[in-house]
Amino acid sequence: MARFTFSLPDIGEGIAEAEIVDWHVKVGDTVEEDGRLADMMTDKATVEMESPVSGTVIEVAGEVGDTISIGSMLVVIETDGEVPDDVLTDSEDAGAPAPKADQAAERIETEVSDASDADDAIVHGSKSAPPPESPPVETPKPRPTPKAQPNPAVSQAGAGEAAKVLATPAVRKRATDLGIDLNEVRPSEEGRIRHADLDAFISYGAKSGHAPAAATRPDETVKVIGLRRRIAENMAAAKRNIPHFTYVEECDVTELERLRAQLNEARGERPKLTMLPLLITGICKTLPDFPMINARYDDEAGVVTRHGAVHLGMATQTDGGLMVPVIRNAQRQNLWQLAAEIVRLANAARDGSAKSNELSGSTLTVTSLGPLGGVATTPVINRPEVAIIGPNRIVERPMFVPDGNGGERIEKRKLMNISISCDHRVVDGWDAASFIQQLKKLLETPALLLVD
Repeated sequence: MARFTFSLPDIGEGIAEAEIVDWHVKVGDTVEEDGRLADMMTDKATVEMESPVSGTVIEVAGEVGDTISIGSMLVVIETDGEVPDDVLTDSEDAGAPAPKADQAAERIETEVSDASDADDAIVHGSKSAPPPESPPVETPKPRPTPKAQPNPAVSQAGAGEAAKVLATPAVRKRATDLGIDLNEVRPSEEGRIRHADLDAFISYGAKSGHAPAAATRPDETVKVIGLRRRIAENMAAAKRNIPHFTYVEECDVTELERLRAQLNEARGERPKLTMLPLLITGICKTLPDFPMINARYDDEAGVVTRHGAVHLGMATQTDGGLMVPVIRNAQRQNLWQLAAEIVRLANAARDGSAKSNELSGSTLTVTSLGPLGGVATTPVINRPEVAIIGPNRIVERPMFVPDGNGGERIEKRKLMNISISCDHRVVDGWDAASFIQQLKKLLETPALLLVD
């Protein structure tokens, strides 16, 4: 019988450590060869660790959320079978030293996990493990209510005995949940308090009885790990290092929505157009005049790179958190191609099939909450980019429009605010405002989106 130490292998160039985001085994478990041991998260992907031997797990490196260095022990397995020739083992009888950290199994598989609008939280990430179960918390006892004088519903055995209210256990529990002292409730018949008596007490002249806003819930402690921790770290770094400013402008998208409806009527087998492909097309047509918007800032080197191609990050909400898949060379794609790519990348981010290169390298990000978009947003920049654009909810309001005879008339129009947050070290307020104003002209005259 031998002990095999599985050390964390080198899982990527420049990777020095990885975080444990899920354990598939625990001490005492039997694991088969190629069985799953743990999921380890690096900066770009989640890596599934598999066992090269069969045996019993006798030691694990740490808990979910702990960080393990490359070459460090991850799992120790006691095995009766053969182990790979290139891995040292400890004989129980010989007491040989444990295997060295660099003698790790070579078999790993990489996967990018489930993870996309907390609206201003932009991150490249991968699948986060479920949070560990919170410790049991005692449910707080109901707050006692002041005692009141017994009412006629009280049956007393004698002057020196405590009053007893007649009610079923269900009625007593409901009264406790509502914070009602049954001594204050007058019964309707037979001296017994019923549910109807509680209803009447609540509806008519109740002084202390009331229905609570919600049931009391125990506190919950959730460890911040995996993708959620990456989001927290990236957002903190972005707000700490980038002097943000936000500019918001209102756009009349009535004609743009009419064009979108017409295009969808003739789309055939092509994907349905949303507002996003139209907005991206307008952004790509506007950016050549504002190269400082489509840029990345290396603040350590003091270098701003203005990109010619538009690699557009698309903030996507997933079950695991916000992810940002990237539409490569968005400036080369037409409306239908953009619509198809948006659907493909969003689905890949949500089901965990997105590849590492599809979750990095964006030069500008768009974040949208769709119908939840609100009146205005102040999105957080996806560092090291220098700008992020956030379309908001479309609303209908009366507006003054030209009547064609030199006057004006009131008409119902579709309006949408567009927010842009910028890095003030790179982008001036005038530049951001000018960019949005030029984009506004395209969106309000949508025929310009379809011509070169």
